[in-house]
Amino acid sequence: MESNATPLVALDAVAIDTETTGLDPRRAWVVEIGAVRIAAGVVEVAASMQRRARPPVAIPAAATKVHGIDDAAVAGAPTFAEVWPQFFTFIGDSVLIGHSVGFDLAVLEREATRANMSWARPRTLDTRLLAQLAEPNLADYSLETTAAWLAVVPGDRHSALGDAMTAARVYLALVPKLRARGIRTLAEAEEACRALTPALTEQHRAGWAPPVRPRDTADRSPPRIDSYPYVTRIGSIMKAPAHFIAPDASVAAALEHMTSERISSLFVCAPGIAPRPEQVGIITERDVLRALATHGAGVLALPVEQAANRPLACVPADAFAYLAIGRMTRLKVRHLGVTDERGLVVGALSARDLLHLRAEAGLILGDEIVQATDVPALARGWAKLPLVASGLVNEGIAGREIAALISSRLGGLTQRAAVIAEQRMIAAGQGGPPCPYAVMVLGSAGREESLLAMDQDNALVFADGEPDGAEDRWFATLGSLVADTLHEVGVPYCKGGVMAKNAPWRGSVATWRQRIDGWIGRSTPQDLLSVDIFFDLRSVHGDAAMADDIWRAGFDAARSEAAFAKLLAEAAGPLQSGLGWFGRIRTEQGRIDLKLAGLFGIVTAARVLAIRHHVVERSTTARIAGIKALGRGAERDLDALADAQAVFLDLILAQQIEDSERGQPVTNRVAVERLSRRDRARLRGALQAVQHLDELIRGLLV
Repeated sequence: MESNATPLVALDAVAIDTETTGLDPRRAWVVEIGAVRIAAGVVEVAASMQRRARPPVAIPAAATKVHGIDDAAVAGAPTFAEVWPQFFTFIGDSVLIGHSVGFDLAVLEREATRANMSWARPRTLDTRLLAQLAEPNLADYSLETTAAWLAVVPGDRHSALGDAMTAARVYLALVPKLRARGIRTLAEAEEACRALTPALTEQHRAGWAPPVRPRDTADRSPPRIDSYPYVTRIGSIMKAPAHFIAPDASVAAALEHMTSERISSLFVCAPGIAPRPEQVGIITERDVLRALATHGAGVLALPVEQAANRPLACVPADAFAYLAIGRMTRLKVRHLGVTDERGLVVGALSARDLLHLRAEAGLILGDEIVQATDVPALARGWAKLPLVASGLVNEGIAGREIAALISSRLGGLTQRAAVIAEQRMIAAGQGGPPCPYAVMVLGSAGREESLLAMDQDNALVFADGEPDGAEDRWFATLGSLVADTLHEVGVPYCKGGVMAKNAPWRGSVATWRQRIDGWIGRSTPQDLLSVDIFFDLRSVHGDAAMADDIWRAGFDAARSEAAFAKLLAEAAGPLQSGLGWFGRIRTEQGRIDLKLAGLFGIVTAARVLAIRHHVVERSTTARIAGIKALGRGAERDLDALADAQAVFLDLILAQQIEDSERGQPVTNRVAVERLSRRDRARLRGALQAVQHLDELIRGLLV
């Protein structure tokens, strides 16, 4: 069953059409039903059905003139009651798609009632209404006109399967046009269609069913989930340090080492080599036991390399436990390597370490993004995130912890988009990467503070090459493919252009170092727009050490450069006050933008102070803690900022989940009236904590 957050590009649906004895659904009988499945953005022609049904009345000549089916054509056909169970099974829980689908729904419901069969209203999308949303000025919205506008070749017109096929292809052609109008998910499409349905009075009078079902509160019930896998970092449960053995050591030596250290695996790596996953193998107790059972005791004298498994499957230490569970399940392994932020193997994780978690089947998120090979598969994995966020909020998990999970998932999505982009370039004959490189996320994703209203902020560094040289052009193409993929999945293009496809956010190591030096020498705030988020940089794909080096180089270059930090603060602009006279919360149309009135100022303050005082951290809380540790500023003021950030994250996330479920645009604007008295008091206190933030920054930048 699809969730409200399922992107339209990833919707698994069934397109349907009926041919009938007439145009009045209150009197019409079905003479033919056609249906075809849509999965992973493709019309599955092989997964289709078409059946004729024998009505208990003569087929009028006027109807036969339209669809070509007369009484003789259905004389030997089964009745609707005999045909419908096959379609009911075929449709299952899928979303139904049709053109003017309200007619088909009314006819099917009427037929089911006549046959004393149960009828459950499915979720539906009407391509006629979707076309109106995508292009309000089309001359008319008949299936023929809509298909022609979209350059869709129609199927066999006025046959049930032909029209269902056409509706399916029209739907897929509408998806990018709807995305351009901000309609990306199932719930958003339903809500937008509901806004059009009051105008369909003529259809209602004719007995048609509503083309979109009424909003169902049951759809918005958050799942009850075990929060542990989604808030526990792998680094906190791994076994460290990692234990290594040389490839030429004996299997007996490996077994002795595992026994003495009470561990169940060893990493196999030549001494003196950086333990990157591609250089490391693994041998486990089970490997040794299997080898003994198969080859006898003589195997103990063999080099351990002969019994080792490669490649080593790994997870990052800063990832969450759900990812390890999903990866073990997918690869059917019981041990994983754990890597640090520079991509080196630093620890081990076994299934035994995860025994206290609930069953794998209870996980909503898993390793599906890593398995994705195209946009629809990525989108389906990404669509699970709001559901998990909703469940975690329901379990009382803090917004700050959920934001870290969202950021981690976004990093994984960006990583996979880069892998898919690279594969596409190779398949297109453009060759593989000309040199080592790293893809990085910036801004809230880099700080691990992303919420559900996000856009892209990414960058790319590569080992060697000049601007607009051969290497740079290859990576420009890669960056464009990554940006396009993320946009299609549901992470929109950055309005400020902070994406690796754009030259200012891509370059060689030498180019980035020159760029950093140039920033330090700028003289006006306008010269430094968007530069600040570079200092949030986090690698998600490729050579993590290369990315980490330029990030640290930025902090080193800015060290003691008070003028640079001040310019960054000025470039961010003044904080928008969220409080008015007598401490009243300022709202516009009942809502307050808590990013502009709160979060933005706290993030900016923590970042510029970290740059000024060389606190080499990414997250806002770590930066505030670092400033405190240096004895800069009053602890009470700094603690109040950290607490205020937590309040803003909690309230924004809760509102975003509610809006997402209702198919409304997800923003940072919170409806104040919906807040409880307690939350309103928390909000007022948080807004008071940032009232004098500009003065605090000026005082601490000296």
